Amino acid sequence: MLRTALMLVAGWQALVVMLAPPRYILPAPLDVLAAFRRQAGFLLDHALVTLVEIAAGFAAGALLGVATALAVAALPGFGRLVWPVVLVLQAFPVFVLAPLLVVWFGFGLASKVVMTALIIFFPVASAFADGLRRTDPELLDATAMTPATRLQALVHVRVPLALPSLVTGLRVAAPLAPLGAVVGEWVGASAGLGFVMVQANARMQTDTVFAAMVVLAVLTLLLRRGVDALAPRLAPWAREG
Repeated sequence: MLRTALMLVAGWQALVVMLAPPRYILPAPLDVLAAFRRQAGFLLDHALVTLVEIAAGFAAGALLGVATALAVAALPGFGRLVWPVVLVLQAFPVFVLAPLLVVWFGFGLASKVVMTALIIFFPVASAFADGLRRTDPELLDATAMTPATRLQALVHVRVPLALPSLVTGLRVAAPLAPLGAVVGEWVGASAGLGFVMVQANARMQTDTVFAAMVVLAVLTLLLRRGVDALAPRLAPWAREG
């Protein structure tokens, strides 16, 4: 990962040297570093706001996705009713939903958490529901020959076998979580990295925009690392995933 980052920075610097664009169009890496050092406390304060939004939205979206997948598996009629609605909601671009969420939930934390949760929800629910649906029919037939109820078969057989799929869904969702928070901040906020980007862009402070983007990238990588660290505990038999 470090090698990839160094290659990207080297390519970025080479592009600046070759094209020599104005700093407000493409600042050099050293300009961005200087902007970060100049505003480190300011950027980290806003990063903390975005981190809270990301963490709360990720947790809410993941829990809602898991609950929906379990309900669809336990109640097929519920799945036929709810799943088309989920697909329609997923089809709406986030930029369409964000202004409505700000109107409904305000400019504070709630609208950003809801936005993030909506983005996280679908990959988690879809992956987990697919894992539950793919349970070996022969195994289910064997379970049906025991005194176990359908609920017990779901909890003790289908869920453990579907946990690797849930891990996959969480890994796919993790890089998307910051998108929900930042888009919500772009639409309306008084704090957060998205707010910093909008304000800096309006003032043509492109170096500050890039500095905020770098901080956001670090938060994204940390979230993905956190999910990767959780995966062996959630599904020890799926470590290679």
